[in-house]
Amino acid sequence: MDYAIEVENLTKKFGNFTAVDHISFKIPKGCIFGFLGPNGSGKSTTIRMLCGVLHPTSGKGLVMGRDIDRETEAVRQNLGYMSQKFSLYEDLTVEENLDFYAGIYGLDKDIRDSRKKELILMANLTGKEKSLAGTLSGGWKQRLALGCALIHKPKLLVLDEPTAGVDPVSRRIFWEIIHALSRQGITILVTTHYMDEAESCDMVGFIFNGKIINIAPPQELIQKENVKNLEDIFITYVERITNKKVSSTFKEMKFLHEE
Repeated sequence: MDYAIEVENLTKKFGNFTAVDHISFKIPKGCIFGFLGPNGSGKSTTIRMLCGVLHPTSGKGLVMGRDIDRETEAVRQNLGYMSQKFSLYEDLTVEENLDFYAGIYGLDKDIRDSRKKELILMANLTGKEKSLAGTLSGGWKQRLALGCALIHKPKLLVLDEPTAGVDPVSRRIFWEIIHALSRQGITILVTTHYMDEAESCDMVGFIFNGKIINIAPPQELIQKENVKNLEDIFITYVERITNKKVSSTFKEMKFLHEE
């Protein structure tokens, strides 16, 4: 099997703190991989190493066969990245943002113009080409950001909480696009706190306290744990590792019960 990402004992330490602790996993090409875990669990640090932004303390990682530590530039040419926070230029138009990112990757004018038209159509931004990015709604902004991440035709797309804060309709459209991209052979690594989104992934991996807990297709995990959904699995894993019940502390706020 061909893999888009291969990670072996990947570790990242910041002083005495271990953010990512000897994790290993493989993501097949064309797969939608949901990378799940609570805030502070090591997801973002792992992604930053895979993107060549952070150097690993130890271990090995390959992206499309390229070493993330020694072949950083080749890794970046193979991937598109989109963060939760809108990171494009708000004082540029939709079209100007796409032109800017096409220029970063050195696309010639004919290729740039052709891809730009296709991406505007894909993102349903037709008629908004001259609109400033800063005037777009959250859902439109995320689709524009996705278009900019795709303009150089990456083989791997990394999406860090791409639908956080957008409305349900925009979320549905965004995930329809994700599945369409996967069918075209693009590998997608996505982090999300929406477990309904995670259940539509081909595989999911849970990370907690810098360690990989489990990796498998969503339905396989649900059947194995004999629970209703991935949210139940998420809670089960946290409770199992911390040996603490996940529950509300509402009753401990005595002042709310005082008359």
